[in-house]
Amino acid sequence: MKRENIFKGLGVAVATPFTTDGAVDYPALHSIIDYQIGHGADFLCVLGTTAETPCLDAAEKEEITRQVTAWVHGRVPILLGCGGNNTASVVRFLQTADLTGVDGVLIVCPFYNKPSQEGLYQHFCHVAAASPPLPVVLYNVPGRTGVNLDAATTLRIAHDCPNVVAIKEASGKIGQIEDILKDAPDGFDVLSGDDAITLELISAGAAGVISVIGNAYPAEFGEMVHSALAGDFNTALRWHRRFNELYKLMSVDGNPAGVKALLAVLERAGNRLRLPLVPVRQETMERIRRFVSDF
Repeated sequence: MKRENIFKGLGVAVATPFTTDGAVDYPALHSIIDYQIGHGADFLCVLGTTAETPCLDAAEKEEITRQVTAWVHGRVPILLGCGGNNTASVVRFLQTADLTGVDGVLIVCPFYNKPSQEGLYQHFCHVAAASPPLPVVLYNVPGRTGVNLDAATTLRIAHDCPNVVAIKEASGKIGQIEDILKDAPDGFDVLSGDDAITLELISAGAAGVISVIGNAYPAEFGEMVHSALAGDFNTALRWHRRFNELYKLMSVDGNPAGVKALLAVLERAGNRLRLPLVPVRQETMERIRRFVSDF
């Protein structure tokens, strides 16, 4: 089969808003999604890290998937996060879940049990075999999982599994990412998993980003991404520098605490998280307010 990645440009890692009583705020979720699509997001990533997925139960994840796919209704592609550290459970989910309206799946490296590179290879091969017809995007984020998917293993998976179409790379290892870009098979793309290095990665050949900032500033961050992809690095660099302070503010007290605070300042969602995550410190909130005021 010919490999083709449809997840390019500005992808948004959609945050999950909550009501004052801690339930999923579906009207706010619909509003956030409409804003992102209306302001140029190329695709949405649902139930990823930024969605606080570890603190959503199975029924909530199923309902979020159902509501988002129905609400988006084909306007942009949807990439669904559904990885885990139990290979059999991930495979079973892919074989039995109703994935109507989903255009691809994002599969994170198994966390906590820290598999070897061979274990990672076997895990992703089993998941890919269970996934057709949906394409698979790998997700490497060693700061959260405790294990790094190295370039050689990524390329081995890409060459052996034709429905694996991309990797969301959030390792911060520029040399490793450049090795993947250099030797990737046709149709296999790299997506930045870190807003702050998106411009650098696109300049090296990446196809886009799965963005946190895109929750709040899809038009502006999207202009940076699309300018860079078009080779207009002067425009892209100007936008990159305007976001420099926000890159830091989104992570200083952890993600998604930063973007939840940003959405609250912009009055698009409440500043509410589920334990063990908590809102940003007051100092960080004031800095976010100043950024928004000056932007």
